[in-house]
Amino acid sequence: MWTLLLAAANTILGFVFRSVIVKFVVFFALFFVTTEFISLLTPLLPDASGISGALGGIPASVWYFMDLFNVSAGLPILLSAWVTRFIIRRIPVIG
Repeated sequence: MWTLLLAAANTILGFVFRSVIVKFVVFFALFFVTTEFISLLTPLLPDASGISGALGGIPASVWYFMDLFNVSAGLPILLSAWVTRFIIRRIPVIG
């Protein structure tokens, strides 16, 4: 009986140490590397001052249709999606 319980305990401990803890360490390292990498890249990215200057020359008749299609909400969403896709594809650990 003790042999069976000892074998079951060894199997459970082997599973925990081989798969659960190793996966936790690997995924935590990936998370830590990506968050630190993003924090290092953020100051190097350009700011959005050029976009406001470019949108300043749009006439009022075009702004009407842009407001009708809610471009003011969609443009930041689109730009953040593009930046996120670019970052995920360029980080060698993730992509």
